[in-house]
Amino acid sequence: MIDFFIQPLREDFFLRALVAILLSSTTAGCLGAYIILRRMAFISNALTHSILPGVAAAILLGFSLYWGALGAALITATGIAWLSSKKEISEDSAIGIMLSFMFAVGVGLISLSHAWRDFTSLLFGSILAVDKNDLWIISLTTAIILLSLRLLHKELELASFDEEYAQLIGAKPALLRVILLMLIALAAVASVRLVGALLTTALFIIPSATGVLLGKNLVQVMCWGIGVAILSGIAGLYLSFYFAELPSGAAIVICYMIPYLAARLFTRRV
Repeated sequence: MIDFFIQPLREDFFLRALVAILLSSTTAGCLGAYIILRRMAFISNALTHSILPGVAAAILLGFSLYWGALGAALITATGIAWLSSKKEISEDSAIGIMLSFMFAVGVGLISLSHAWRDFTSLLFGSILAVDKNDLWIISLTTAIILLSLRLLHKELELASFDEEYAQLIGAKPALLRVILLMLIALAAVASVRLVGALLTTALFIIPSATGVLLGKNLVQVMCWGIGVAILSGIAGLYLSFYFAELPSGAAIVICYMIPYLAARLFTRRV
């Protein structure tokens, strides 16, 4: 039984994935609490799915996957902000437009490359895909996100609970929203190797949704979200290790659902 847990730790790729899930879970647990509180699940879904064309372009053109994905996420965020600034178009419509367009561009680029199999790990995640460069990027991204949240926590919390009051006292909720979107984009791009472009949204939403059921305030929601993301993420890595045909992203998301369903069934909160 002990060997069941020890054997994967002998593999370098598994240790790299383990460090990556610890870092990604920490940032996702913190950001996910704001996403749930602000009802931003749809826009975070758009940002995480829209990195696909950036990833595809980076591979086809031979430059850094990180910069390609980040560029695509920033284009999406900017496009949503510009489209929703028009009175005739709601934010939900702007998100739907950009999500559909960016995802279609990504599928087109992958089709042109005639290499669907090469993109499988990027779509669904793979513990084999995480290398030392990815760890450096994830570590730097984690530091930037946690520092930003530490500096802006009070303002973000206030704007999340009462945007009108935040505007009244000069907290600039519109700017805070843009900053939060940029941080989500950074975290999504850093996590794509591990959980995949199609499943990154679950990293932000499901553990934090569990935290909402168990926590009594924003800090507790964050702590529960981080804890659930880390433990479920580790369980998913082991599951993916022993069932090699199962992508790490799918395994991790499946494990996320277990504590969420348990919390849903055994807590009185809705």
